[in-house]
Amino acid sequence: MEKNPDLIKKIKSEFSKLSKGQKLIANFILENYDKAAFMTAATLGESINVSESTVVRFANRLGYEGYRELQNDLQELIKNKLTTIQRLSIAESKYPSNNNALGKIMERDMDNIKKTINETDEESFDKAVDLVLNAKKKYIVGLRSSSFLAGYLGFYLNFILDDVHVINSESNDIFERLLRITEDDVIVVITYPRYSKRVMEVLGFAKERKTPIITITDSMISPAAKEADITLIAISDMLSFVDSLVAPMSLINSFIISLGNEKKHELNNYFTVLEDIWDRYDIYNNNEN
Repeated sequence: MEKNPDLIKKIKSEFSKLSKGQKLIANFILENYDKAAFMTAATLGESINVSESTVVRFANRLGYEGYRELQNDLQELIKNKLTTIQRLSIAESKYPSNNNALGKIMERDMDNIKKTINETDEESFDKAVDLVLNAKKKYIVGLRSSSFLAGYLGFYLNFILDDVHVINSESNDIFERLLRITEDDVIVVITYPRYSKRVMEVLGFAKERKTPIITITDSMISPAAKEADITLIAISDMLSFVDSLVAPMSLINSFIISLGNEKKHELNNYFTVLEDIWDRYDIYNNNEN
């Protein structure tokens, strides 16, 4: 089924048509969405004294093939709504300190990378590479938790390409720095829950100037994805008051390497000169004991 952009509105619009048991489920979700998003069908049923099959039929009534699809949409919708306190509460139940949290979290990171491989559209990825290679100026924007991802991408793009501009702090001069952006440039916007309002303003600013937009985000229902010309999906998992950004980092690594492969000859010449500079000014520790 096509994902509903607002599951809460869907539940409210269908409420009068639901059975008595299904209305109990609907009320529970509306009042406890942060808990329901991480409950199995059986657990949700037990919490309000209805059967698991009633929960599944509720999902079917909303147009889903099964409860898991409804749960996936609910998890996507709440990513940007959960407060830090709610995130901490969920994390305590998912990753108790005495129950191998280290192993579980790292396994989730590996799963996120696998899901990202499946979610990434190679044609869109290749188009994004070409767009960056052919753009006059390249702007990279990532704020708050995405700021280090933007910085990392910009750091390596500066080795590969000219005219790379990184914006990764919410300073008052963001729009002054974007003032000369044109349709001959490209802007890469990296954003993950909780989505920054300022990032959405930047996207609107770029669209006004008809600048091609590439977003790196967590899903196609991300508000940034709706504004982009090309969207690259890298799965982010809500762990606690932090999000796992391991998969986005892996996607960005792939993007950098793909760009580098297209500019291999120029890079060889560039790094030959750069290695001489690093050696001359003793940038790295080359002591041998």
